Amino acid sequence: MRRLLLTAGYLALLAAPALAAAPFTVHRALIDDQKAVIATVESVREVQARSRLNGTLSLLAIKEGDHVEAGDKIAVIGDPKLAIKAQGLEAGIQGAQSAFDKAKLDYARAKDLRESGYGTQAKLDEAHAALQIAENNLSAARSSKQEVAQQATEGAVLAPSSGRVLKVPVTLGSVVMAGETVAVLSQDNYVLRLELPERHARFLKEGDTVLIGVRGMQGEHEEKRQTGTVQLVYPEIKKGRVIADVTAAGLGDYFVGERTRAYVSTGQREAILVPESYVYRRADLTYVKLANGIEVVVQTGAAHEEQVEILTGLAEGDTVVQP
Repeated sequence: MRRLLLTAGYLALLAAPALAAAPFTVHRALIDDQKAVIATVESVREVQARSRLNGTLSLLAIKEGDHVEAGDKIAVIGDPKLAIKAQGLEAGIQGAQSAFDKAKLDYARAKDLRESGYGTQAKLDEAHAALQIAENNLSAARSSKQEVAQQATEGAVLAPSSGRVLKVPVTLGSVVMAGETVAVLSQDNYVLRLELPERHARFLKEGDTVLIGVRGMQGEHEEKRQTGTVQLVYPEIKKGRVIADVTAAGLGDYFVGERTRAYVSTGQREAILVPESYVYRRADLTYVKLANGIEVVVQTGAAHEEQVEILTGLAEGDTVVQP
């Protein structure tokens, strides 16, 4: 058994060189010159939820950072005068109802007398007119109460659109006026806003692809990048910078105003690229191994698909092997 294991191990050692990758000869290649810029998450549009009446803020159901849907009740404003007014109108309705009931009985009595020949047409017409007046008064009283009830429902402040709450400038119990802002919302439509130096303006156009780093502004060699698309390039240069908006997936999870790193192509340049499998690290240094067996310390740049850029340490024509 031991001889069999030794034989298998010896065969594996013989087969190992056949599995090693072929030597790689270094050549310069044209790549997109990616410039790192700081991008800020911005809301395309901000909307304000406003009070529709004067009163006291009796309910506040949101805070900064909350997500709301269009039509959600985010606050309630109560006006104590409306309750007093509603009580008075209710008493008026009861009085108008009593007057209407009496006018209805008087009209029925006058009609019976007129049909029996004991009453006059003038009395019947007078009772009919009184009944109409009483009916109109009752309808007016009920309409006034409905108006007050509608005003009370307008105390509810509804979210004008879906989005995230950016600012709540009022506090529970505070007095607000009609038209006053209760909350500021950012709609669910976010972009990355870039600012590039003026010299790079000619390289940027709508539809270009931009690489976006992860959240947290961590080291550029540690991040996994996603792609975004330039949606708008503003036709004005401010303070020597051109501004552009980039759309990308997942921006709704960011904070408005949060910064991240983005990479924009500003032309092409020559670079030395080596497959990632030929580069290794040891003792916090990055190495490649030449074909003659010498290990060379190199400085790496950005990754390009399955290759990595070598900034220093290699020259064109060098041959490297996998470690």
